[in-house]
Amino acid sequence: MRAPAPANGNASAGATADVSRFVAQLRAVWPDVRIIVRADSGFCRDALLTWCETHAVDYVIGLARNACLTACIEDPLTDVWIQCVATKAPARVLANLTYQTLDSWSTARRVVAKAGALPGLDGPKANPRFVVTSLPVTTHAAQRLYEDVYCARGDMENRIKEQQLMLFADRTSAGTMRANQLRLTWSSVAYTLLAALRRLGLAGTALARAQCTTIRLTLLKIGARIRVTVRKVWVALASSCPHAALFARVHANLRRC
Repeated sequence: MRAPAPANGNASAGATADVSRFVAQLRAVWPDVRIIVRADSGFCRDALLTWCETHAVDYVIGLARNACLTACIEDPLTDVWIQCVATKAPARVLANLTYQTLDSWSTARRVVAKAGALPGLDGPKANPRFVVTSLPVTTHAAQRLYEDVYCARGDMENRIKEQQLMLFADRTSAGTMRANQLRLTWSSVAYTLLAALRRLGLAGTALARAQCTTIRLTLLKIGARIRVTVRKVWVALASSCPHAALFARVHANLRRC
């Protein structure tokens, strides 16, 4: 484990080393697996992009907008602004660019640009966004790459919030880093178990897409009598338990796994 970065360091510090370690572990088990690194603009650094390009790892990473990038889509931004004025609804156009920074990038790269406009009380507001990628335009058109590949990162953020807000990953108030790391480890184990329960045990039920809090309160945080024998652990629920049928369904699903 690498030493923690200083609090005033760059947010991307250590990202290349971590990605390298993760990729090595994945490929040790699945040698032919295809890996795509997806991240926000805080990780858009030449060192990480270059490492991915030299190790057959694709990437789709947000790129912070600047005056040069915005100027490249000046005409599309005008078009969507006019459309937004006419329809009073959000408008967007996606385009492909070839872009290279003045001195921080070692090579030119493909950038997918979203020229967007959002309606507002004082008129439309420009909303340009940019993504740098190694995926070719022949297999990943601009709209598909942005909407289906990059924007799906938002759902991953929801999964992180589930662990943080619903499984106590925000409780890092211990006096030492080691103790807080242990708390986060147990929280991660809890999320892994609940995610498996949702994927396997709750398949085909009304809770198949439920969040962790709903699963906890419905199936786990309830009163029961537990009796342990030599061969079995008996869990006796109250006869009035409103989710008895769901328990039986989950049990049947897990036995088939």
